Amino acid sequence: MSHEGIAIVGMSGRFPGAPDVDTFWKNIKDGVESVTHFDPSELEIPLAPDTGDDPNARYICAKGILDDVDMFDARFFGYLPREAELMDPQHRMFLEICWEAMERAGHDPQRYPGAVGVYAGCYMDTYLLWNLCSDPTFLARFVESIQVGSLQTELGNDKDYLATRVAFKLGLRGPAMTLQTACSTSLVAIATACQALASYQCDMALAGGVTIVLPQKKGYFYREGSMLSADGHCRTFDEQAAGTVFSNGAAVVLLKRVEDAIADGDRIYAVVRGFAVNNDGAGKVSYTAPSVDGQADVISMALAAGDIDARSIGYVEAHGTATPMGDPIEIAGLTAAYRAHTLDHQYCAIGSLKANLGHLDVSSGAIGLIKTALSVDENLLVPSINFTRPNPKIDFAQSPFYVNTELKPWPQAPWPRRAGISSFGVGGTNAHLVVEQAPEPPPEGNRRSHALLLLSARSKEALAAQATRLADWLEANPAASLDDVAYTLQVGRQQFEHRRIVVAAEVAEAAVKLRAAPTPVEAASLKASAKAITFMFPGQGAQYPGMARELYGCEPLFREVIDRCGAALCEAGAAEQDPRPLLLWDAQASPLDAAQATAALAQTAIAQPAIFAMEMALATLLGSWGVKPDAALGHSVGEFAAACMAGVFALDDAVRLVATRGRLMQAQPRGTMLAIRAPREQVEPRLPRDVAIAAVNAPGLVVVSGPVGAVDGLAKALAAEDIQATPLLTSHAFHSRMMAPARAPLVEAVAAVPSRAASLPLVSTATGATIDAEGFREPGYWGDQLMRPVLFAEASATAAADGALLLEVGPGRTLTTLARQSLDKPGPLAVLPCLGPVQAPGSDVQNLLQVVGQLWLAGVQPDWAALQPGRRRRVPLPTYPFERKRFWVQPIPPGPATQPAPRAAACGSAVTGARSAAVGVPSDVEQLIRMQLALISEQLGVIGGLGGTGRGDR
Repeated sequence: MSHEGIAIVGMSGRFPGAPDVDTFWKNIKDGVESVTHFDPSELEIPLAPDTGDDPNARYICAKGILDDVDMFDARFFGYLPREAELMDPQHRMFLEICWEAMERAGHDPQRYPGAVGVYAGCYMDTYLLWNLCSDPTFLARFVESIQVGSLQTELGNDKDYLATRVAFKLGLRGPAMTLQTACSTSLVAIATACQALASYQCDMALAGGVTIVLPQKKGYFYREGSMLSADGHCRTFDEQAAGTVFSNGAAVVLLKRVEDAIADGDRIYAVVRGFAVNNDGAGKVSYTAPSVDGQADVISMALAAGDIDARSIGYVEAHGTATPMGDPIEIAGLTAAYRAHTLDHQYCAIGSLKANLGHLDVSSGAIGLIKTALSVDENLLVPSINFTRPNPKIDFAQSPFYVNTELKPWPQAPWPRRAGISSFGVGGTNAHLVVEQAPEPPPEGNRRSHALLLLSARSKEALAAQATRLADWLEANPAASLDDVAYTLQVGRQQFEHRRIVVAAEVAEAAVKLRAAPTPVEAASLKASAKAITFMFPGQGAQYPGMARELYGCEPLFREVIDRCGAALCEAGAAEQDPRPLLLWDAQASPLDAAQATAALAQTAIAQPAIFAMEMALATLLGSWGVKPDAALGHSVGEFAAACMAGVFALDDAVRLVATRGRLMQAQPRGTMLAIRAPREQVEPRLPRDVAIAAVNAPGLVVVSGPVGAVDGLAKALAAEDIQATPLLTSHAFHSRMMAPARAPLVEAVAAVPSRAASLPLVSTATGATIDAEGFREPGYWGDQLMRPVLFAEASATAAADGALLLEVGPGRTLTTLARQSLDKPGPLAVLPCLGPVQAPGSDVQNLLQVVGQLWLAGVQPDWAALQPGRRRRVPLPTYPFERKRFWVQPIPPGPATQPAPRAAACGSAVTGARSAAVGVPSDVEQLIRMQLALISEQLGVIGGLGGTGRGDR
């Protein structure tokens, strides 16, 4: 066994009176009995003939039933309607709860790197017997086709395929096996899964069971001394205990080695410290009888396996069938095992959920474990109901046990909270587990100011339901860590085509946004595989003081790149160009006011290295989150960032080249630039001799550059023609012949720097086309680029030609606006900015997370683990809102020849008449049972004169 134990990290189920674990647990804490009592008129099967020789027999209409066993989300799991109709509801329900258990644990089976096993069992397939085979034609064809015909019905109904179906549908690669040990099945499955985990056969395991006996609304004849309850109530350990009530239910737990669960940030409910399985063997009076020795042995083995002292056990979830024979034997076996450790009396609470739910048969052990794990987790002892005074055949006063009848805190002790769970099967296979409270989780890691929530579903309706469910949960859990919620949604949910994102700073804000309709950039239906991404790096003019301050303060990798750029300039003797004071400008702490800082950053010698540093820090941060470019382009000086991103220049060399370029350009004669709202072909004929096209930013937006006087004259001429023209706030005529003196020194500087061929495609804004991998290595390219116009409209269209998504990586949203004007009907996610507009940038963290979410909407898969700012924990959030529909074959009513005569007897009333072989017990069997009971009484020394049939005592 794993040294630390086996952690219970997820759970799900369907229970009488409860559709999920949370409702079930509330009912248990509140002492709710969930066995349904119904009128004979509600019976789904004709009332059986009466018992004949027993005038005191009563027909009891009571059973723990499940809602919606006829419902299933066939589309979600990829089944055709007819397939679903022919499938045992036990298989369908178990498939659903396995999915939910994975989700509640925060694990996506498709992305989990390890092997996940499945260990499960189910009851006899009564859907096949009662519903499908009620049609004689179906029955004949089914029998004829077994092994040699269509396997559809066989695969959908045979127990053999219960576990492997889950493995196939969820994509699980660990061992998958169906186990059957009657009533102890699901706890044996869990013990087997623990063994597999301890021996590293798998890394996680789903284990549990399901019982659905059809039709659900059917009763039974009570006969004194039988296994069944006299009044439809299960009174475990009570003096009035007279039998059990059978019920339907399903449960599964997700298990994992403790050390792995801690490392993965799993929510651990409890830890399995010891487990054991054995069989009574032949040392008992009959095959169906229980054995004190067998039960005592399996409990002792489980304690020994976990190296647990029985004195430290604070609660035992008993098998507790409330049968006259079973309960005293169980206490005797427990006492025998515990007396090897302690002679103390009545320190350990005992109970059984059968008093609440009835006997859940195959699923009872798993449901008992869920109850016990939650008790340990929440530090609570829950009440045992239907108990007033103890069974006189059980000497609780001389045992370690007492029946707890109230909800109360778990008693304080010098050891961790520990509990035992027993489950005993007809045929003698016994299982016992010892669970312990979970270790304290590691402290929560750093968090960001905002969190990114992801939702996805197979349909728009399910997506909307999911948003509502999550909003409800957040409102009910206002103290939840929003970062942990976001992390769980990012890594712990399978991702479907209909998607939605929410970025919020607080839990309440997230709930409000989830209830509101999403905007076009907050929801999408993914119809194709992930698109390629082209990074667009803006040029001079997008900068503003303090543009790096927020991310510098909270993102270590971003800060590292900014500092590295500043240090490279200082080392090169260009400390005056270190952009950090202006990148990190703060109105409260800086000696410069906003106007002064803006003016300082407008200097080309400072602006260009500042923009470059900001862009490379952003690109590096995005890359660490798994958002990496498939191509890149840059606007003017932004091409240096594109070249650096493609590996043409090393970061230190590139920032020094940018600083050199900025100094050279600032040293040139003063000039000015003018943005004109008109197409190039309309502008060029109107240009004076000294004025040149500096940029074609969009089909209808051109920038010209030249001497101040010439450009001013052009502006007046354009105004006269009612052509919109706006002077730009710049001191020089960039991308014009006025930059010619800077060409040779820049070419020389580039030639002196080592370079490599580009590692990803680059689109040149000097040509508007994709450039050869060696193109950016040519020093002459960078000299010419100083004077050539920036053909951004053509370049962005080239970059987006194959459906690539354009991502602006830098301050502001200028390129986003320009690219949208250059593309033909771009969708809402075709062009995206990383940050907010210069005029109102807002929170950079919020904007960055928003764009990461938008990329995910478009099909990009970020590295969600790397996105986290610190250690995160998985949170049990609402699970997928299945869109269930009715898939059900109605049974054909019995024909006149087989239809019993109408009965007038009511539930609980005496019934007389001809005896039914299906209900009555032959006298020779009765005599055998009495002999068995007499021998058991002698074995125990505490039981005398008990009656029972054997099976119910399990």
